[in-house]
Amino acid sequence: MVHEWSLAEAVARYISENYRDKKIVEIHLGLGELQNIDEEIFSFALKEILRSEGYDNFDLVIRRIPISLRCRSCGFSWSISKEDLSEELAEIIHFLPEAIHSYMRCPKCGSRDFAIISGRGVYIEKIVLGESK
Repeated sequence: MVHEWSLAEAVARYISENYRDKKIVEIHLGLGELQNIDEEIFSFALKEILRSEGYDNFDLVIRRIPISLRCRSCGFSWSISKEDLSEELAEIIHFLPEAIHSYMRCPKCGSRDFAIISGRGVYIEKIVLGESK
């Protein structure tokens, strides 16, 4: 839960610093599945923090970004879903996504040298503004 609040605080800080005195109608975010973020806690935290900053009556739209990986050794690309991860692994990579390299291998060549193409992080994809406050 603390992790979600910390991420929400970072997003809220960015918004309050860059959209000061603006009326925000919608906030569109991308949440990487690899982060294993509890969307309900994160949404609640972000709305509460922004409300305390004077932002209210906005819609929060969250898009989950799937996990996509590519082997640096053989070039094979594959995807996994968070359901493919054990509860223990999901908890570990919740805090440190790079730890996935210690637990997974390329399904084609067995290498642990792969890139996380998508499914990591929290992204502000779009902010829709209305008339000024």
